[in-house]
Amino acid sequence: MTHLSVEMLAAESVEPITSAGHAQLGIAVLAGIAVIVLLITKFKLHAFLALTVGSLALGAFAGAPLDKAITSFTNGLGSTVAGVGVLIALGAILGKLLADSGGADQIVDTILAKAGGRAMPWAMVLIASVIGLPLFFEVGIVLLIPVVLMVAKRGNYSLMRIGIPALAGLSVMHGLIPPHPGPLVAIDAVKANLGVTLALGVLVAIPTVIIAGPLFSKVAARWVDVPAPEKMIPQRPSEDLEKRPGFGATVATVLLPVVLMLAKALVDIVVDDPETTVQRVFDVIGSPLIALLAAVIVGMFTLGRAAGFTKDRLSTTVEKSLAPIAGVLMIVGAGGGFKQTLIDVGVGQMILDFSKDWSIPALLLAWLIAVAIRLATGSATVATISAAGLVAPLAADMSTSHTALLVLAIGAGSLFFSHVNDAGFWLVKEYFGLDVGQTIKTWSVMETIISVVAGALVLLLSLII
Repeated sequence: MTHLSVEMLAAESVEPITSAGHAQLGIAVLAGIAVIVLLITKFKLHAFLALTVGSLALGAFAGAPLDKAITSFTNGLGSTVAGVGVLIALGAILGKLLADSGGADQIVDTILAKAGGRAMPWAMVLIASVIGLPLFFEVGIVLLIPVVLMVAKRGNYSLMRIGIPALAGLSVMHGLIPPHPGPLVAIDAVKANLGVTLALGVLVAIPTVIIAGPLFSKVAARWVDVPAPEKMIPQRPSEDLEKRPGFGATVATVLLPVVLMLAKALVDIVVDDPETTVQRVFDVIGSPLIALLAAVIVGMFTLGRAAGFTKDRLSTTVEKSLAPIAGVLMIVGAGGGFKQTLIDVGVGQMILDFSKDWSIPALLLAWLIAVAIRLATGSATVATISAAGLVAPLAADMSTSHTALLVLAIGAGSLFFSHVNDAGFWLVKEYFGLDVGQTIKTWSVMETIISVVAGALVLLLSLII
């Protein structure tokens, strides 16, 4: 297992913008994070503004000149948006096409038609995992909630028996699998290989989602036995459409970017010669930008045109998909600015200096830092971005596989115990008609199981590969 060493900073030596001592830097980090937490939780300030103010506060507390702190923040924001902004936008377009064309409903209805009885929780986790690949967590919830409620009502199932597997599938994809914003930013921060991270992420995700979904749902259904709330069953997008895309074409479109990125990772391992034509071709078609762009273009035909969309309707769908992600994009960008400020004031070196005599594995440290920030801010994305910034120097001497595992350790930690400061907590509570205690016993415990199981699997994998 990769442990901490002072030499790890060699590949990413950054001249700190302050000469503050370790004690002052430690206080500055805590104060900066405290400012962000306070602004988000107490003053209900938007996470973008909170991260911006917190970054400048961090620089000020660390004794950095204000102009240099501003430069660090803007550089971090710019490089993060440049690195992942287009990918988030393409993911949003693909998700909107999937929803508006009725493709998501087609996947749901086809799988449900073939499942029943004891197989239903497994069908729900499969649906959520497939649909959750290109969709943001909140969009996935809004898409899947009507299905969960209808299945529970029509089949007379416990709401938790159906709902928990669906939520687990969405949550695991959100925390561990690119092209979701959190994993993408962490990959960018620690310079991980996207294909390897994706492959290992899928390997960790499968047992995690089984344990936290269908298996835990049996226990959750005994703890909280509630019927599906009638008033929360909204209209499904495809009810207004005359036709929908086919099941095979829809699944193929959703999985296309994943297949292309995994193919690139496989060719990189097997061929391992950047000069060969085969590897150069796969380096292009397997890059996240081209893989997602290909899926969007293919989706316009396999999803949009198949649903009878005109050129104008397709254009409108694309336009509507971009507006809601402005907030996500700015939060991710500001998180990148905060990450860069952490690095530039010398926090990475401080962590290495403090921990050089510890016997704590780097992956466990990354998980613990993400857990702490998640508990404080309530945001998995903020936790991922901030933790990635703090532990990025640890990746300098890591192998390709261990750098990918570092990303997954951060992602796993970022899902730990969602509670009242997390928007997802209230979304689940309202849609499922639960009280706060019931939401904690089901949703919060499920998130914790995901975090702990995924974290343990990452540590286990680090001993093997």
